Amino acid sequence: MRGSGLRWITAAGLAVVMVVGGPALAAQPGCLERGPPGADVAAIAGPVRAVIAQEMPASGAPGVAYAIVRDGAVVTGGCGVARQGTDRRVTPDTPFLLGSISKSFTAMAVLQLVEAGKVDLDAGVSTYLPAFRGQPGQAITLRQLLSHTSGFSTLQGNQPRKGAGGGEDELKRRVAEMAQWTPARAPGARWAYSNANYLILGAVIEAVSGQSYQAYVEDHILRPLGMDHSFVADGRVHDGMAVGHLPWFGGKRPLDGGKPVRSAAPAGGVVASAGDVARYLAAMMNGRDDVISAGHKALMMRPAGRASPFYGLGWFIDARRGRVSHSGTSPGVETLATMVPADRAAVVVLVNAGGGVGFGETTRLREGVTARALGGAYAGDGGRWGQKALFAGLVLLPVVFLLCMVWAWFHRRALRAKSGPFGLFSLWFPLLTTTAIAVAVLFVIPDLLGVSSATLRMFQPDLALTLTAIAVTGVAWAVFRLLLAYSGRKGRQGGTAP
Repeated sequence: MRGSGLRWITAAGLAVVMVVGGPALAAQPGCLERGPPGADVAAIAGPVRAVIAQEMPASGAPGVAYAIVRDGAVVTGGCGVARQGTDRRVTPDTPFLLGSISKSFTAMAVLQLVEAGKVDLDAGVSTYLPAFRGQPGQAITLRQLLSHTSGFSTLQGNQPRKGAGGGEDELKRRVAEMAQWTPARAPGARWAYSNANYLILGAVIEAVSGQSYQAYVEDHILRPLGMDHSFVADGRVHDGMAVGHLPWFGGKRPLDGGKPVRSAAPAGGVVASAGDVARYLAAMMNGRDDVISAGHKALMMRPAGRASPFYGLGWFIDARRGRVSHSGTSPGVETLATMVPADRAAVVVLVNAGGGVGFGETTRLREGVTARALGGAYAGDGGRWGQKALFAGLVLLPVVFLLCMVWAWFHRRALRAKSGPFGLFSLWFPLLTTTAIAVAVLFVIPDLLGVSSATLRMFQPDLALTLTAIAVTGVAWAVFRLLLAYSGRKGRQGGTAP
């Protein structure tokens, strides 16, 4: 009964969602697969292709690229298109914005500087960045930044930029502003994922190396590993990149002209193809001294300490399953990289679509490809009916408030007749409740999600618009009732009110 009720609510909301969101994506082109000579590409890629065929239509993603690493050999694939409405195919060489997978590149760069004797993981950040001297966060160590135990919160890390960006010193200026922040918690006390940590580390890399973050990572990591279809976001749009697609009421909307933010590069701005990420993951697991020492690779892939039992340096750690992974979420792009170091196996999945709430989520696509590529089964996570019902209900709320305004108009005489304490309460209480709802949806809910309202608009514009519509129509209904009730009272007393 409960499941059927959720389906009824979802169906009603879906009717509204589809009217606003438009038609579903057309069928996408097939997959292009590659592998080394002698590899049974069909046997390796077949299970992955089956998951993509099953999950890609529901995700609404225009395209997906993946790469599988097994004992150093790499099989890659690309399916669909780089931009909705075009025939530009996604291939294993198509660059995607990696999002937070980029943090591991920043961690590797810091460890390179450790090996060069230029930084100490347990030194305070103020040792390398003068802007932190005398500030609340001056004693935070590089190790704490790398392991997300600095004390900076998720919300602090997701604050939008202030002022104009641009220029090679954009990161330096942004971090100088951050240096004035007071950490939400004492450094080293608790784990809290925060983009702020890796932006600060990027500024350290620039200050110590004398190069921009972009130049350093390209010169010391991407080029040495042969990642020829990769670069670091520099604030410009590059031809050939997969175009991100934002969720839009059950459909997807292309993010044309979306420029990756230069100063966000250390936390989420490496741009790479699936094939290139496979080279990077293979290097992480090869047990050799190359771009960094084997010892430091192992350090990255084990828990950083008691305050960080499931995060190393730039990687999430699943000790029970022997896995090391990181996901990435950028506006219109979602990614997932997973390693099983003991088996020298890895997989990366790159999707040029952001997931909606319940509708058009990419989670099942990314996790399904990962599971099958690593030889496991994937049963999915259900129909996500709870999330679908939640979003459908939110979409319906503004419609309900508008219908309530119509009802109030036709019952305006009854509203004007209200008197006494109970009558006044029934007139004014809706304004109190709808104002509380407006505060909750505009401020409290984004805060619980660890983002600002501006950030929510960047990643999930349909949800942000829905929440704004709820706040506006709810308060408008309450005010409209009051205007009807009080504007006609004087006229009614004179016998002329309609």
